[in-house]
Amino acid sequence: MAYGSGSGINSTNSDRSPRQGAKPAAKLILLWTGLLWLLEAVDQATGNALDTFGIVPRRQGELVDVIPAAFMHFGFGHLIANTVPLLVLGFLAALRGTGRFLAVAFTIIVVSGVGVWLVAPDGSNTAGASGLIFGLFGYLLVRGFVDRRITDVALGGVVAVFYGSILWGVLPTEAGISWQGHLFGLVGGIVAAFMTSTARAAGGGKPAWH
Repeated sequence: MAYGSGSGINSTNSDRSPRQGAKPAAKLILLWTGLLWLLEAVDQATGNALDTFGIVPRRQGELVDVIPAAFMHFGFGHLIANTVPLLVLGFLAALRGTGRFLAVAFTIIVVSGVGVWLVAPDGSNTAGASGLIFGLFGYLLVRGFVDRRITDVALGGVVAVFYGSILWGVLPTEAGISWQGHLFGLVGGIVAAFMTSTARAAGGGKPAWH
């Protein structure tokens, strides 16, 4: 995310194998990313009219923009920077089912957006998919441990190796970058891993590793 100018899951869909889920996961994340590009094209064609859907903190009426803000960007450069990590992490997160992915994404977007609304600097306008990206990173890191699934633990390790450096983005080190959106997105991803866990059935005992 960046600053602009001021002003219960169905198990048949949420626990499929990566091979079964690859095609629907690819379709979903390509459609999601394509929507971001379409919206930015409209934004550019309308003189940045969609930038008003960013989050201006601590204004009550801005809470309705918590979800739309995750789909808006401040220029194609901003969008390009988010596209590849969103494609990669989104695809990996969606392999266990598109329904579960949508629940995870919604949780991350809400937690990240509300966090921005609460603590972003006065007069800032925050939008972008990077809060979701940080959330998906956190989700992939912990999902395997929550679900007690060895293959997902290994996948989380690979994600950590290739994308672990993004964790610097949760620190207030660069002007114009919403570290708040990144930090709360990461928290949202961890929360989502627990909320959508398929490891333990209701009333069941401690699940075994599988």
